Amino acid sequence: MSLEYQLHHQALVERCTNGDRRAQFELYQLYSKAMFNICLRMMGNREEAEDVLQNAFIDVYTKLDTFRFQSTIGAWIKRIVINNCINELKKRRMVFEELNGQQTIEQTKQDDLVEEDLEVGYIKEAIMNLPDGYRTVFTLYLLEGYDHKEIAAILNISEGASKSQYSRAKQRIRKWLYQKRKTG
Repeated sequence: MSLEYQLHHQALVERCTNGDRRAQFELYQLYSKAMFNICLRMMGNREEAEDVLQNAFIDVYTKLDTFRFQSTIGAWIKRIVINNCINELKKRRMVFEELNGQQTIEQTKQDDLVEEDLEVGYIKEAIMNLPDGYRTVFTLYLLEGYDHKEIAAILNISEGASKSQYSRAKQRIRKWLYQKRKTG
């Protein structure tokens, strides 16, 4: 990270902390699109994602005075966004299930699916059709880069539950994509 980048972001954060509306808007413009994508992947619904994003940025602005530049401002905002998504999903009482280890012949056939033949839109649609718990773990692990130990701590579940949710999410996505491919 360049010194110029750090200084600009530090000045921006300080201006935001002092109530500068233009600085707050600039911070929002810099990070809202990426943070919205996280919200959309985790919430699975555009309207809910928009609501969570707005609430997250309210938290960002109200807690900005606690930011200590120990990470990038983007990483700090991302953490707040993810926590807001998780809290909203918990309100829905997302269910985490342990993997029972069963796999059908149909699922084995789906494993043979050639993924490069699929359109990105189909994959996004498959992710959005996952149950909340599956989608949350899948998003945190595969798209946000958290490991299962971190996910377990964030969601207050066992590491095994995180792994099984991820595995089941992959199975459901494969099944959904296989069906989509069969029906054309």
